[in-house]
Amino acid sequence: MSSTEGGGPTQTGAPGLAERLGFSSGMVVQELGWDSDTDDPLRVAIEDAIDADMVDGDYGNVVDAVLLWWRDEDGDLVDGLVDALTDLVGGGAIWLLTPKVGRPNAVDPADIAEAAPIAGLSQTTTASVSKEWSATRLIAPKTRA
Repeated sequence: MSSTEGGGPTQTGAPGLAERLGFSSGMVVQELGWDSDTDDPLRVAIEDAIDADMVDGDYGNVVDAVLLWWRDEDGDLVDGLVDALTDLVGGGAIWLLTPKVGRPNAVDPADIAEAAPIAGLSQTTTASVSKEWSATRLIAPKTRA
């Protein structure tokens, strides 16, 4: 059995998860809200799937998808989602990653359901992506006025 630096077994579920979430080679993925609590195996799996490093908020060009780590303490979710739309290509997806219900700084699913349409997004999918994090797929309209 292989092990991670911390001595525990490696996580084997994350690599296939990135593809199931729709990440594929050649995509440009912007990561926002990274902090020390984010799920590194998921991040690595996404970078492996897109065959590149994710870009940050200073990228300055269009991106195919946004990975937005969000915690209840991060402020107004509508503002965070609108900011995440800045570089997103029309029709692109925002994957909103939030701590699971019952975990510290969890975001109430009702808050996501309320914030998404205010930000001009449609909620399509929710998935468990790790022990600590859930992901909600939000789609931007193909054209914005």
